[in-house]
Amino acid sequence: MKGFREKAGASKCFSKSTPDTPNRSLASVGSELGSSETVKRLVTAGSMRRIHERVLGPSRTGISSSTSDIWLLGVCHKIAQDEALGDAAGNNGLAEFNQDFSSRILISYRKGFDPIGDSKITSDVGWGCMLRSSQMLVAQALLFHRLGRPWRKPLQKPFDREYVEILHLFGDSETSPFSIHNLLQAGKAYGLAAGSWVGPYAMCRSWEALARCQRAETGLGCQSLPMAIYVVSGDEDGERGGAPVVCIDDASRHCSVFSKGQADWTPILLLVPLVLGLEKVNPRYIPTLRLTFTFPQSLGIVGGKPGASTYIVGVQEESAIYLDPHDVQPVINIGKDDLEADTSTYHSDVIRHIHLDSIDPSLAIGFYCRDKGLLVTFE
Repeated sequence: MKGFREKAGASKCFSKSTPDTPNRSLASVGSELGSSETVKRLVTAGSMRRIHERVLGPSRTGISSSTSDIWLLGVCHKIAQDEALGDAAGNNGLAEFNQDFSSRILISYRKGFDPIGDSKITSDVGWGCMLRSSQMLVAQALLFHRLGRPWRKPLQKPFDREYVEILHLFGDSETSPFSIHNLLQAGKAYGLAAGSWVGPYAMCRSWEALARCQRAETGLGCQSLPMAIYVVSGDEDGERGGAPVVCIDDASRHCSVFSKGQADWTPILLLVPLVLGLEKVNPRYIPTLRLTFTFPQSLGIVGGKPGASTYIVGVQEESAIYLDPHDVQPVINIGKDDLEADTSTYHSDVIRHIHLDSIDPSLAIGFYCRDKGLLVTFE
């Protein structure tokens, strides 16, 4: 496998690109979508869907009639000609893809949760899509770690305890370790604030900070995130841009810190924030973006368009398949021991896609490496 800089599409021209999308308050888009108060009042799924489509473009749903392979987080689903034509008699490949896709954890806008910090904000509608997209990526990493990539959501209850415990981690309250409340608190130094949008770079660093904070408060065997986080960025001082380089020594250091000196190597979550162009992705990087979904380490891409982040989980030809955080749902906090919980709002069978050259050039790619051998291939 070639070096990570080639695979991730990095080049020296990144240093000339603009920084990743700066934080934007609701008021800053008032002229585009109306007043900020109007945006704040849009708490219905239909209203937010219309705004989302204005920014990202109308959602295209379903699978195309193409027989090209579909790559979903490192797994290839082959679609036969009769399946592409809608022949129910030969739908094994398509059925397997649908089951795989609908087993991915969806985390979307919620309303009615406890106020965030000292604010009166009880919903992330209109501003929290980047946080939700990143939660989805981390949730998949936990699924892969605890249940394995082949896991599929059971059709009947009771559910796997590990699965329910993962959903509990992402509840919308301060008691859930990876809640939007705790993410915002951990990311203050990177500009995260309730009611404001944030870019992929700051989001990656906020996850790093949250993991570090929780590691300091718990024992090694009690950590909610059982893996080190390694943010691969261009420069040591945090400058956005530059060519990201995976360094095994740096990764080992992160593992040692994570294990509090008890292990030389642990599972590791790579987060790679990138800027791949100015107003749109440079076409030269499209093939490489598509290629990342064929890696067994693939956790997909957090990206979309400014103000409309999505979680891209797969590709078919030039189309990116994504989970959409913009549907608004009532708050739900699942107990970690509730094996009979209603988890339907954490999954979707609606397959949405967007052309790869339409996504914002500021994005973040995730990879999960269970062992050192999977990371060495990136060096």
